[in-house]
Amino acid sequence: MIGVDGPRVAIVGGGIGGLAASAFLRREGIPATVYEQASQLREVGAGLVVAPNTARLLRRLGVLDAFAARAVRLDVGWEFRRWRDGTVLSAEDLASACERLYGEHTYTAHRADLLDVLRSLVPGGGLRLGEQCVEVTVRADGRPVLRFAGGESVQPDVVIGADGIHSVVRGAITASAPATYSGICAFRALVPSGRAPAFARRSAQTLWIGPDHHLVHYPVSAGRSVNLVAFAPARDDAVESWTATATVEEFLHEFEGWDPRLTALIRAAGTPGRWALLDRAPLRSWSEGAVTLLGDAAHPMFPFFAQGAAQAIEDAAVLARCLADDPADPPRALRRYERLRIPRTTRLQEVSHARSHVNHLPDGPEQQARDDSFADADPLVANAWIYDYDPDDALARTSDT
Repeated sequence: MIGVDGPRVAIVGGGIGGLAASAFLRREGIPATVYEQASQLREVGAGLVVAPNTARLLRRLGVLDAFAARAVRLDVGWEFRRWRDGTVLSAEDLASACERLYGEHTYTAHRADLLDVLRSLVPGGGLRLGEQCVEVTVRADGRPVLRFAGGESVQPDVVIGADGIHSVVRGAITASAPATYSGICAFRALVPSGRAPAFARRSAQTLWIGPDHHLVHYPVSAGRSVNLVAFAPARDDAVESWTATATVEEFLHEFEGWDPRLTALIRAAGTPGRWALLDRAPLRSWSEGAVTLLGDAAHPMFPFFAQGAAQAIEDAAVLARCLADDPADPPRALRRYERLRIPRTTRLQEVSHARSHVNHLPDGPEQQARDDSFADADPLVANAWIYDYDPDDALARTSDT
């Protein structure tokens, strides 16, 4: 039976999505406990972009100022550059346009800084570390049961799987095909600002595009470091892991012949991480009874629109409101959550997937047409459907059926 304080929620996974879900649920007065398998809460992967659709939700949680103090506001903006000589194909000044169009700025940050501000919203008792969920079942009465590696079991009213692309919760409630390797390998590295050239320290997100490869760099950690993330064809021995490493020489080899300024930036990096991007087809349903999914567990997407963390936070905001609006019937609330979120995240999965082809065109007529199209493009306006999204507006346009 649902208690007088609303459904008791268990969140599997203490990353950005899981902590955001806890924060939004507590904002609605719904108790939640986050179960994280790691013994220490930390976020790897270095950088991320916080666009206006995410910034407005951080403001709603009351942590945008704390986050902004640790991030970098993109006042210079976005740039696309040609791989061989750095020719600027497109540039957009975000200093005033972003706030004018969407009411918020765009930031770049280390993932750990975003994780920390979300963690500040979760009381100590609401986060349990070293708890590896190994099984999710649903009793005959519909009550979900979580079992952990240490032998403990818990029986909450609602389970939220925020446990990533290899989600245990997803495996328990869906029959989706396993993830496949995309054929794309990613490198990531941080460069201390004192070793980075001036062009990389600007408050800009710069994307270099070339045959079969592209590389993005931007400052993070209040300008103390420059984040690099690059994409290349995957080798046979590439693995899907946030902790696997490569060498600087291997990173440089992938970008041999590129603009010397870019290769100098790579040389200044510390030991790069390397992982293979996995590919999953969008799901048609995320829930079974009172068990649902959130973030990468529900909709892993290629990072080419920088919306992975953003969509997890949006999921959290919508899910919390749906449960708050219908606390006595969690399965019905979760069906509403799905209806609101699946069309949007599926579209982002699809456009992010398609972008890899556009970014990696070989030099030739198709590449020249793409480059020419940048001159007339305004991605900030063209992607309004991403950046002006507000969960409260989406919820107001629907009714529970």
